[in-house]
Amino acid sequence: MTVSLPLVVVLGFFAWGAVNYLGVRTWIVVLIALFGFWLSHTFLAPAIESGTRSGVDVINGSHD
Repeated sequence: MTVSLPLVVVLGFFAWGAVNYLGVRTWIVVLIALFGFWLSHTFLAPAIESGTRSGVDVINGSHD
């Protein structure tokens, strides 16, 4: 059985765990999320997306 989860759901789960179990302050999570949002509107966004896709492909294995 294969389950497909969007990366944002996985990252949200880790953020929730960090706030609840590691004692990370909520404002830090919000600040990091805003930084990611603003970073997505820069010239670095295509390189970040390509690197993320490559990393996910490496973890999942190639299905070519």
